[in-house]
Amino acid sequence: MDIFSLEGRNAWITGAAYGIGFAIAKAFVKAGARTIIFNTRSQESVDKALEAYAAEGITNVRGYVCDVTDEVAVKALVARIHEEVGQIDILVNNAGIIKRIPMHEMTRSEFQQVIDIDLVGPYIASAAVIPEMMERREGKIINVCSMMSELGRETVSAYAAAKGGLKMLTRNICSEYGEYNIQCNGIGPGYIATPQTAPLREKQADGSRHPFDSFICAKTPAGRWLDPDELAGPAVFLASHASDAVNGHILYVDGGILAYIGKQPK
Repeated sequence: MDIFSLEGRNAWITGAAYGIGFAIAKAFVKAGARTIIFNTRSQESVDKALEAYAAEGITNVRGYVCDVTDEVAVKALVARIHEEVGQIDILVNNAGIIKRIPMHEMTRSEFQQVIDIDLVGPYIASAAVIPEMMERREGKIINVCSMMSELGRETVSAYAAAKGGLKMLTRNICSEYGEYNIQCNGIGPGYIATPQTAPLREKQADGSRHPFDSFICAKTPAGRWLDPDELAGPAVFLASHASDAVNGHILYVDGGILAYIGKQPK
């Protein structure tokens, strides 16, 4: 099964301090990745993440402070990675935020912040690594999309707009750079049990389940929230030579939500 190996390859995973990015990083290490590179927006966050990696026995990791929305800083980081680590074989655009605010109550600046981090950030990072990938005629870019790349829902207008745009950015990178043997695909997680979704899973004051928790479990054929580690296999597949003929594809890891209309009311 050597086609699934990431032996000797360097992977830059944006925002991989915890949650989905952290789970993908652990999977890449198990698959043989040479170095994991991640960035966050503060040194405190970098330090905390490095401690978490060390606790997992992962030492081949480099953390940097960099805001993915700052084009100048991202280009400088890519140059620094090339100097200190080597070429970037795999880029995972994972950094993202969500603001759950009704659209008519959301300010333009709040909307723009989500777009900047969730959509413009992946564009900036991808544009920074693509030239070197073109020169080598090899590279993997994975964009962490969402079911909101396909569906809408109350209070997430900015997030859905950004993730829908990221789906199309994925397809366009495939279209524009596929001839250079660069594969750009997306992972569309379902509802994953991460710190970001923790407020939606909290017990109510009376001990009952959060209404959204009940809704998601009823809407998911698997009947549960998914674990970040369940993204490991799909991520390794898209980062490895096993997916060399897969390009412009969004792989939804959602427990079946997108295939399911939901249970009939009793």
